[in-house]
Amino acid sequence: MTRRLAAALGVAVLLAGPPAPAHHVGAWSPRDNEVSANFKQLKFSLQAGKLDVARRLYVEGALRRELLARRAALPPGLDTAIRRALETCDVGAAEGGLMVFVAALARDLAREAERQLADPADPPAARLATGRRFLEAVWRYYNLIDFAVTQRDARAATTVRLAFDEAEGIVRGPARGTSPAPPAALEPAAAVARLGAVFRRVAEVLDGLVARAAPGATG
Repeated sequence: MTRRLAAALGVAVLLAGPPAPAHHVGAWSPRDNEVSANFKQLKFSLQAGKLDVARRLYVEGALRRELLARRAALPPGLDTAIRRALETCDVGAAEGGLMVFVAALARDLAREAERQLADPADPPAARLATGRRFLEAVWRYYNLIDFAVTQRDARAATTVRLAFDEAEGIVRGPARGTSPAPPAALEPAAAVARLGAVFRRVAEVLDGLVARAAPGATG
């Protein structure tokens, strides 16, 4: 795990606490970290038409600090595009740029989750517990942008939500009476393999979304 990705996961997991009960399929409600809290402040300011506030929140906030620290893994010019959109009061473009960054955060965590789940150094039961923590961390970010993703790419949003639904069944176990045999009935090694495949699917979908929605993308 890279140092920055480890830090991102650490903040996401340590501040999350125990996951809250799902209010719909595949959803947790972990507590905010600095990046997700800053994103929500930006979103509310944009929706309220307070562009001067949004500009300050972006330029001085934790989200931009994280974006700049991770820019090598992001589409070129993303920070410039977001700042330009805020300066020209282009709310749609600003929201789109923020969505791309948060999708990239979730993508990178999903990739790291798949890598750790495939590492034979830990027993399957321990890797399954790790997968659960990653699932909470990935959901923290994706949940921020689900509506925006749905507006721009409904198929991608549906695929990701279904993947979270499947992953939740693997790590938590489905409701009683589920048929056929629930994922929770799998042996830990099989559950780990299945969960790793889910993270791979999420990462692939989000990677495609980032590429298509990046500033200047033509596809």
